[in-house]
Amino acid sequence: MRNQNMPVGRAWRMGLSASAIALAVAMPGAALAQDEAAGDEEQAAPDQAAEGEILVTGLRYGLATSIDTKRDELSIVEVVSAEEIGKLPDVSIAEALARLPGLTSQRVNGRSQVISIRGFAPDFGTTLLNGRQQASSGDNRAVEFDQYPSELLSSVVVYKTPDAAIAGMGLSGTADLRTVRPLSYGKQAIAMNLRGELTSGGKLNDDVRNRGGRASFSYIDQNEDGTLGWALGYAYLDSPSKNQHFKGYNYESFGCCDFTKGRISPDSADTATFLSGQEIFAYSRLNKRHGVMGILEWEPSDAVHLTTDLYYSNFKQREVMRGVQWFSNVWADNQNFSNVTTADFGGTLVGVSGTNTGVAPIVRNDLNTREDDLFSAGLNGEFEMTDRLRLFGDLSYSRNQRDESITETYAGYGCCATSATQNANRVFDTIDWDITGALDGGYPTYSSGLNYADASQVSLGDRAPWGGWGHDGQTKEPHVTEEVYALDLGFQYDVDGFFDHFDVGMNFTHREKRKRVDEFDLNLKNGRLQSLVGSEFLADPTNLGFAGFGDVLAVNLEKALPVFYDRITFINNDTFDKAWMIEEEVLTLYAKGTIDAGDLRGNIGVQVVNQRQESTGSSINRTQTPTEVTEISRRASYTDILPSMNLIYDLGGGHNLRLAAARQMARPRMDEMRANFLPSFSNPCGGSPPCVPGQEINPWSATGGNPLLEPWRAWAFDVSYEWYLGKASYISIAGFYKDLSNYIYTQRQPFDFTGLPLPPTAANIPDGVIISPIGQINQPANGQGGSIKGIELTAALELGRIIEPLDGFGVIGTYSYTDSNLRPTASENPEVIQATRIAGLSGDVYNVTGYFEKWGFQARMSYRWRSAFKGEVTQLFAVRGATEILAEEDVSAQIGYTFQPGSTLEGLGLLFQVNNLTNSPFRTRLGVDAGGARTSDGSFLPEVVEKYGRQFLFGFSYKY
Repeated sequence: MRNQNMPVGRAWRMGLSASAIALAVAMPGAALAQDEAAGDEEQAAPDQAAEGEILVTGLRYGLATSIDTKRDELSIVEVVSAEEIGKLPDVSIAEALARLPGLTSQRVNGRSQVISIRGFAPDFGTTLLNGRQQASSGDNRAVEFDQYPSELLSSVVVYKTPDAAIAGMGLSGTADLRTVRPLSYGKQAIAMNLRGELTSGGKLNDDVRNRGGRASFSYIDQNEDGTLGWALGYAYLDSPSKNQHFKGYNYESFGCCDFTKGRISPDSADTATFLSGQEIFAYSRLNKRHGVMGILEWEPSDAVHLTTDLYYSNFKQREVMRGVQWFSNVWADNQNFSNVTTADFGGTLVGVSGTNTGVAPIVRNDLNTREDDLFSAGLNGEFEMTDRLRLFGDLSYSRNQRDESITETYAGYGCCATSATQNANRVFDTIDWDITGALDGGYPTYSSGLNYADASQVSLGDRAPWGGWGHDGQTKEPHVTEEVYALDLGFQYDVDGFFDHFDVGMNFTHREKRKRVDEFDLNLKNGRLQSLVGSEFLADPTNLGFAGFGDVLAVNLEKALPVFYDRITFINNDTFDKAWMIEEEVLTLYAKGTIDAGDLRGNIGVQVVNQRQESTGSSINRTQTPTEVTEISRRASYTDILPSMNLIYDLGGGHNLRLAAARQMARPRMDEMRANFLPSFSNPCGGSPPCVPGQEINPWSATGGNPLLEPWRAWAFDVSYEWYLGKASYISIAGFYKDLSNYIYTQRQPFDFTGLPLPPTAANIPDGVIISPIGQINQPANGQGGSIKGIELTAALELGRIIEPLDGFGVIGTYSYTDSNLRPTASENPEVIQATRIAGLSGDVYNVTGYFEKWGFQARMSYRWRSAFKGEVTQLFAVRGATEILAEEDVSAQIGYTFQPGSTLEGLGLLFQVNNLTNSPFRTRLGVDAGGARTSDGSFLPEVVEKYGRQFLFGFSYKY
């Protein structure tokens, strides 16, 4: 029998117990025979049980496997395994992970896509596949979980405390996605799934369907001698989604000056705050993914064990958006406000309804596409040299590439003058508005006077106020490529006494990430002449009735773009600033001792981590004409010593007490490490009083990234009490405290501009005035830290253990409370230092699941809630930025039936599921940390409201 404590560099190499295959084969009725006392014993295959043992199936099977793993791990972990994911037909495993204590997810376009662990942003965590670091297609380090089909995984283990033998662990935690090990499974298995999918509410855009489906196939087998095993898996996803989107741009008061007098009536509304711009968009998306997994495992003898893993995923998204946007303020087109009613909102007088005249809405037709290609491969070898000495080696590679195209076009009422002419054929509308719904967390309502779906009146062309935007559309094409190479070498030596064995090893990881954004202006042909669109380029109009607006013209851009538009390369300073390359080489040396002293288990270890980083970008000297762009490259290196300790004391009767302490770190965000540098020169001598000879001035300033950033670092302390009540029942109370020794903030710091030539504008500075080369740069920098702390409560109870007639019923509940105290180095005066919230931190998160599983029937309902948090979203110009995401909930439900042994349909399972049962909105509000539009009492004003509809799935699974 193989020793499960063997640290072949990473815990995954032994895989989970054989029964964890349930997720990989997605078999709702898989069974588990579990010996509660056996921590090191490999378990039987899912449908095997020793005589007299009770078979645990369904959700309880997944719970039992997860609880077994949680109890046996030496680190504090949370686990999702087997049926918990395999039975859930989610786009992403993030939905299942978000139910674990201390974890939650952020919705992106209606999908749970990224995970926050213990209140930290996704970039503070690390994601592994079978213990190996993964490349990301995002702008930074966070992995997008929807690239990993749940059907191809056996479990996910989330480490909350580090293990010294695992390199690259995150500061917040580490999620290890694990696939099946065919030799451990020990028998042949063939499984398949087929499900249909429907999004409620019909199609938002007529040319994008709201139906889809998904399918998967898994095959596991071994040779007769049990020395060679293989597993193959394929998963296909064709999932529609939609988004009814509203966004308010800002809130302003217009009673400031003579220009605005008489433009607002009644006069009592002059001092009110008004929504000054808005957009109403209808998004329709199709998400398609192909995922393939292959595993080959060879164990010719007890002394040799080789495993090869291959994984490939291709994820494509096509998104169509139609809608309108317009400014609603007195500065745009001399608009007037009438019939205004006001209300008190947070101590501020807000205009909540009225009528605007002089409005020129811009009709938008957008087409966005994205393709992600992920490939990962690994070769692992374990060699038993003597009864006490084992060697291991692991070689891995991961590559992820994203190619995206974001296209927007403009149209408006009226035709057909030249767009370059001020107000050319811009027909102005009168719009009634009521934003009461938005202030209450829903949609505002609008009523327009013109028909924006009339193809004889609505024409393509630039309709923006103030002379237009200078183009009739635009395309931005972000391209991101990341590659990760890694090598692990090490050995384990068994000893007698307090320590059971020692591990010594090294990991070398090379990571390279490149990003650029190609940009193009779209101009109408024939001198930008406004153009009507023929019926052959149109779909049925898109209805914006969710905000009361009505229909808008729907253009098929895939047909219209080459016919109506010229594509012109656009380059400015921002284009260069979005292009960068980061290279990292990280060498980790480690030593760890594993303790096995009766009731006391655990490990004590240390890592020595040497990090070398190089950032390549551009010096974008906009003070010269033309702008001088020069490639620059900067390097830095750091060494960290990271001790760690995990202790478990068995109190008896299923009670365990855990203590952990560690020094942790996380590498900085890659976009903040970019070497790009944008200097500016501002002549201060043009004002009053004028500059005089002998006076020293500091006209230089700059913005940019910081290639010298050091990692986030923290001391972490954990305590956890666990009471294991049965196969699928346990109670846990955990607390943690992280003392962050530094944090990364955007700061204004002194900078020496020596070497930059004076710009032509310097000639206007009087003779004798001294131009200092010392100026200021605004860039990310390591600053003062703070703390983050929290408690996590979990209970999973089989109610039949308490009240026998409730056999088959159960409940799972988790609650997490997290608090932080970060203080940037903005001032040495503690009275003026402002606390800054950590991105991703929700103060309160709770999950409740109730279920019934018996006689082959399964039914469950889950509720998840998280409080408001600071999140990261894509903003204007394809740039990532922070926003305030309000509290949200998610409700899902499912019922199913698995045909029992002896039935002619044995092995067949049926499942019906509804996700987002309450059609919970995604909402944000203006202002993050300091700044933004606020009311008198400091409340934030609403910004974004989105609803995605309910997701219905029905299908079957079959296992042979």
